[in-house]
Amino acid sequence: MEKIQHNYVNVSGLKLHFAEIGTGPVVVFLHGFPKLWYLWRHQMIAVAEAGFRAIAPDYRGYGLSKLPKEPEKTTFKDLVDDLLDMLDSLGIHRVKNP
Repeated sequence: MEKIQHNYVNVSGLKLHFAEIGTGPVVVFLHGFPKLWYLWRHQMIAVAEAGFRAIAPDYRGYGLSKLPKEPEKTTFKDLVDDLLDMLDSLGIHRVKNP
């Protein structure tokens, strides 16, 4: 069985962590607050075994992702922009809704 890999991408001046496993169409798992990517580990493995690439980022300031200089000013738009920039930097332009 393939293992979950951990990687980083620099977006919006921050080093953001994401976990991934599998190949194929992309499924993105987003954690709640104050959780981490780890919440989805079992589902990620199952999705990868079904032929998908599972990606679960840690939001800015969570888990292994860096904290912005003024975390209290972070908005949901910032989180969406981080996700879109991360996917763009990985060359992912389409994701699946399982």
